[in-house]
Amino acid sequence: MAQMGRPRVFDRQQAIKQAMHLFWEQGYETTSLSQLKAQIGGGISAPSFYAAFGSKEALFEEAVQCYLDSYARVTDGLWDDAIPPREAVELTLRRSVKMQCESGHPKGCMVALGTMSASKPEHTHVTKPLAVSRARTHAGFVRCVERGIAAGELSEGTDARALGTAFSSFLLGVSLSARDGIKISAFNASITELMKLWDTARH
Repeated sequence: MAQMGRPRVFDRQQAIKQAMHLFWEQGYETTSLSQLKAQIGGGISAPSFYAAFGSKEALFEEAVQCYLDSYARVTDGLWDDAIPPREAVELTLRRSVKMQCESGHPKGCMVALGTMSASKPEHTHVTKPLAVSRARTHAGFVRCVERGIAAGELSEGTDARALGTAFSSFLLGVSLSARDGIKISAFNASITELMKLWDTARH
């Protein structure tokens, strides 16, 4: 009778979350297999790792999806038409800085930091989902400005793309600043000032 394989000594979903934190902290290219094995724990061997996840690239893809399905949801308000456009922008900014500064995970945003995660040309496809997410968030800010114009809240001469880019660029910059130790109180004060751009564009 064939001997059954030894059961895995780790929770696969928990392992993906642990790997997500490591990729979030260090990026794709600089994270090694040995670091991933140590992060997952349970004495997982290289064969067991490949049996469970296929490859480092496949694990990164799962880790990215885990992030997009959880932490990245702070930007969902940009696409909720039930929220007034100005409120949607400010709510998204404040929710995101709160997430990026909280304890329990690496500082910053994995989506924003992903632009530096795999700089080699052959790895561009690996971080494509992060690039798509960044583009979607940028489009969401622009869309909110367009909603404000359509509702008559903002002047018809408002440059929706320029104003939307101002909000999006601020959010991308938060990741580096959070890692430099900027506190959430400073970010929230900055958001208050940033929202004055919206108020200046009113009728």
